[in-house]
Amino acid sequence: MNAYLLLAGRIGLSLIFIISGWGKIAGYAVTQSYMDAMGVPGVLLPLVIALELGGGLAILGGIATRWFAIGLAVFSVASAVLFHANFADQMQAMSFWKNIAIAGGFLLLAASGPGALSIESRLPRTPPATR
Repeated sequence: MNAYLLLAGRIGLSLIFIISGWGKIAGYAVTQSYMDAMGVPGVLLPLVIALELGGGLAILGGIATRWFAIGLAVFSVASAVLFHANFADQMQAMSFWKNIAIAGGFLLLAASGPGALSIESRLPRTPPATR
């Protein structure tokens, strides 16, 4: 059952980033302007898209899961602080805590690994070096 729960968790965590990454491509200029207005250089948008889309797809497939989970956890906290820290606005406050919750899910995924239903689990393991 754990393999299926981990797969369901990876699907849930990855979809928001895959969809968001595609949305940033579709609305590139608007997103870039928003980033600039929030004090984040819009020139970073290609990196944001690569992390959201690439990281989301990697989590979905279970490839380098622990590394991408840590990266997306850090990204989620950073975006919460940079874009959603206006606690006077209830919607921004909720978005802040949503991002923190997503980061928590990614940290759990980093701790547990991708599970048996992943590409990672199908790859041959390199034996530890002997001394």
